[in-house]
Amino acid sequence: MAFVLWIIAAILVISGIFAIFRKQLLWGIVLIVVGCLVGPGGVSLFT
Repeated sequence: MAFVLWIIAAILVISGIFAIFRKQLLWGIVLIVVGCLVGPGGVSLFT
């Protein structure tokens, strides 16, 4: 389960970085924060 959460978190953070590059600053920040919350290293939403 931790591996799946890590993959989801990585996808969210990468999507957030791309959103920032496309000038969608708010959406990018939201994606990065959610990615950090979902990731196994952060405060997981599923535990």
